Amino acid sequence: MEKRFTTKERSWILYDWANSVYATNIMAAIFPTIFVAFAGDQGDLWWGYGTSLATLIIAILAPILGSIADYQGMKKKLFTVFMLLGVIATALIALTSDWRFMLVAYVISKIGFSGSNLFYDSFLTDVTTDERMDKVSSWGYAMGYIGGSTIPFVISIAVLMIMGYSSPFAQKFAILITSVWWLVFSIPFFKNVEQVHYIEKPEKISLKSTFANVLNTMRDIAKSRGMLMFIIAYFFYIDGVGTVISISTAYGTALGLGATGMILALLVTQIVAMPSSILFAKLAKKISTRKAILIAIAVYMFICLVGFYMGFSLEPHQDAYRSAYKGQYDAIQTQANDLTFEDQDKAKIQVLSFLSRAETALRDKDTAVFEELAINTEGFSDKDAAQLQSLQTDAKASLTAFKAGQAEVISRYQDAIRFSTMLFWGMAILVGTMQGGIQAVSRSYFGKLIPKKRSNEFFGFFDIFGKFATVIGPLLYAVVGTWTGRSSYGALCLMLLFLVGFIVLIMAKKPLEELERNRAAQAALEG
Repeated sequence: MEKRFTTKERSWILYDWANSVYATNIMAAIFPTIFVAFAGDQGDLWWGYGTSLATLIIAILAPILGSIADYQGMKKKLFTVFMLLGVIATALIALTSDWRFMLVAYVISKIGFSGSNLFYDSFLTDVTTDERMDKVSSWGYAMGYIGGSTIPFVISIAVLMIMGYSSPFAQKFAILITSVWWLVFSIPFFKNVEQVHYIEKPEKISLKSTFANVLNTMRDIAKSRGMLMFIIAYFFYIDGVGTVISISTAYGTALGLGATGMILALLVTQIVAMPSSILFAKLAKKISTRKAILIAIAVYMFICLVGFYMGFSLEPHQDAYRSAYKGQYDAIQTQANDLTFEDQDKAKIQVLSFLSRAETALRDKDTAVFEELAINTEGFSDKDAAQLQSLQTDAKASLTAFKAGQAEVISRYQDAIRFSTMLFWGMAILVGTMQGGIQAVSRSYFGKLIPKKRSNEFFGFFDIFGKFATVIGPLLYAVVGTWTGRSSYGALCLMLLFLVGFIVLIMAKKPLEELERNRAAQAALEG
């Protein structure tokens, strides 16, 4: 057996390196905080709705697209369409400052990212042999974690830290480097990877036959109690895993946690995930895969509890500070509204921007930033500029008095932020230890349960759940957060997803053991 990777294998693995930066920069770490900053107080909830919508769309399309991709010449074409859709839509995010257009572009880009991954996974059978499949697949996962947490991600963080997180150039750079990196490192895939296994393409592709193929696979899964119960458990707990990844920074930003600290914490998550996935596989071998998955689910339930407490303990202090600041905000805004400007709308925007920056500077006790705060008078007439400067002088005097008068409220809020930031780092490390492991052993466990001669057919169905199950979680988070007015309750409700998966997997013990024995006996006979 060859020890080195073939050109096809390397090219296939490299695509995970190419697109993994999307998962960190756009889905998890950087763009969510940018989006929430643009969208305002309910930005994290809109993020939840957008993520859920994109995932739902691709989940509905996936079975149909997967069946069509089996026809000769179709897999590469569909992969190309979705990959380019993701790359272009991601670049478009950087070209607007309107959070609504950002959200639309993000939804489209996520559809492209998820869709291209569907076809990418199915190309595994085309680039390697059955004997080498585990090795090639594992290195795809490993390079994904390494790639997503190294060069483009670290460069983005460096630019944001040097230029300032609110710098428009730095924000656009972090988004655009994602598109460029994704496109450039996809070139070897386009050059060297081709569809080898296929069904002869009919003169006309029928939706009827496409749906028939999907239904046949579903019937076979439904007939096996053990496999069905595992699929149900997997759907719920992997939905929770994906949701924790997708809403973590949006949740933290809504609570007022520092963007840089959260990004660095998620960088640690990516670094920890790679070796942890290897160690977790060893644990599964020692105590059984099902038990290892149950341990991971239990840890994720604990993570949800910690996430809830992080927000629940912080929100009262956040509300107290915002309530106190609102009095100053309203007074200064009223004073500005009493003035007459040649460009009233432009003046209003600059005053609101000043007040928003002042709120953050006072909250963070950043005296240097507060002292440098000024209302932007560029482009105004001399009369308007003079009025704005006078307003600025009065506002800063008022805000300085507010800072002294509300010192205790600000200090309590600061203490709560520091405590919650520590909890966020702890959760990031815990997620890193479980994230790669639960994904890797879930895939290998499913491989033990399915008939080997039909592995591609069954893994295609499994991949739908693995890649596109994050529908319920973000929607649950957003709906509960909207209904209660507390993002922390939305985070707590994610525990339900893991709880359902845990209970179903406990109940499936005997059916799964029986199925494993049957598959092992069948393999022995065939061998």
